[in-house]
Amino acid sequence: MIISLLALLTAAQAAPAALPAPPLPSDPIAGDWRPIPDDELLVMTLAGNRTVVIRLAPRSAPEHVANVRRLAQAKWWDSESVYRVQEGWVAQWGDPNDDEPGKPSKRKPMPADVVKVPAAEYDIATFAPAQRLSRADAYSTASGITADGWPVATDDKASWITHCYGTVGVARDSSPDTGSGSELFTPIGQAARRLDRNYTIVGRVIEGMQYLSALTRSDAPLGVYATAPERTPIVSARLASDIPAAERPHFEYRAADNARFAAMLDLRLHPKGLVALGGIDVCDVPLATRRVGAK
Repeated sequence: MIISLLALLTAAQAAPAALPAPPLPSDPIAGDWRPIPDDELLVMTLAGNRTVVIRLAPRSAPEHVANVRRLAQAKWWDSESVYRVQEGWVAQWGDPNDDEPGKPSKRKPMPADVVKVPAAEYDIATFAPAQRLSRADAYSTASGITADGWPVATDDKASWITHCYGTVGVARDSSPDTGSGSELFTPIGQAARRLDRNYTIVGRVIEGMQYLSALTRSDAPLGVYATAPERTPIVSARLASDIPAAERPHFEYRAADNARFAAMLDLRLHPKGLVALGGIDVCDVPLATRRVGAK
């Protein structure tokens, strides 16, 4: 019996290790991952050591993103808060104070180099997705994903980035005010496509979205917390490029200009074993990013 067991152990040790399964045609390869520049990452730390990382979109909203960068470099958001969390809609952060007619402003002064009322940046220059969806939707005539991983749409007259879950938009007062970028929001319950072309998009959350979407909802009008203790403090907000090199995070995005992304999209359009209609909303397309290096 002892000899038989030894023989079995010897055979098991000599057997070659199982090879990993070959990648599916829809799986990304090393070349599909592209670095996100450090100055296109906004790292926001909430109370409780909760980190939210936002990928900025400087090519679609250069003036608003420039403001966001200036605000971060001035440490403007430090000690501000997430002051609005509305069920099924958005979380919003910045300065919770509103001006009252005839009274001195209570709003936090902004850095001198911040453009108070930038030009509207609701649209992008052209509709040129690397992957185009097969069907129109209720908000556009066509939509798709750009090579660098942004959801876009068009009505054949204008083109824009779409308001999906996790998209970061600029809160504003009534038009023609476009918002400076000091007050930001993100949809937390679902896509908010009816905001398309009405609010400037400056980025999207690529890490830590669970911290914003899990915040306690407010029953007050528009989800604005009624009291200061309900708000979630912002400890700091920094561009990754301004964080010491040994501490800064690095991220990559999955590029869409390749056959593997197209295959993944096709699986979404035609999932095996499920009833499908051969069409999906652009906000349903997974846009992968990943942290690289030590956390």
